[in-house]
Amino acid sequence: MGVIKVPTTFNIDLEFEIPEFHRRLFAWIIDVFMLYIYSRLAIEILMKSLSPSDIFTENGRYNLWSLWLMILLPIFVYHLVCEISMNGQSVGKKVLGIRVVNENGGRPSISQFIIRWLIRTSDYIYIVIIYTAEYFQNTGIILIVLAIYSPLTIIDIILVVSTKKSQRIGDILAHTILVRTNARGSMEETVFMEVADNYVPIFPQIMRLSDKDINAIKSILDTARKKGDFNLAAMASEKIKSHLKINSSLSPFDFLDTLLKDYNYLSIK
Repeated sequence: MGVIKVPTTFNIDLEFEIPEFHRRLFAWIIDVFMLYIYSRLAIEILMKSLSPSDIFTENGRYNLWSLWLMILLPIFVYHLVCEISMNGQSVGKKVLGIRVVNENGGRPSISQFIIRWLIRTSDYIYIVIIYTAEYFQNTGIILIVLAIYSPLTIIDIILVVSTKKSQRIGDILAHTILVRTNARGSMEETVFMEVADNYVPIFPQIMRLSDKDINAIKSILDTARKKGDFNLAAMASEKIKSHLKINSSLSPFDFLDTLLKDYNYLSIK
């Protein structure tokens, strides 16, 4: 299992475990299987609900194509919707314990999710081939699909098994990586924390930091807590105090936790 170190803004490296190729493969198989079952059921229901007049009339053919597109749409947006709504995970990724993060170890932006989704090369090819063969029996279309997507799929596999960060083309362009969810430096769901309406912020200087800095603080705090690493929390606290010119007698863990609470309160006011 590979491990990469991601530098944070505060010159503290966080370690992330890169999932093994077979783990990514099994996650992909689970997702493809789910999409296949969904599409098969949806098409069977559609075909049983159609009458000959729905197929052989001009209006019926237009309606048929509209229904066909409605069935295909969830397949093509599955990964995008899942990864945005499930914090970088699809169902397969969640089962196998992997997640998409950005190269700084934080939650990817929506634009990053979109880029890696647009550059998917292997997720839909087999479903397209199966249904082309089963319903249309058109060898020409199958060969065209294979000719377009197979080289890209092979390139993705080579990149995943040979590059340091195991990134496919979409990940390289989106600046994202896949990590184990139990990775030593992985974040919790988001930097969001519930803060009472009557909460009084202690360190308003926190708003001088960028979103990347806040993600780094959250990652460091989570890592220090999981490892019970007091020195890591203390080192981060001292660097932040020096950077923001803060004097505080709070313990390192309480100090970092208070910073995040202050950020969550002040960022929505």
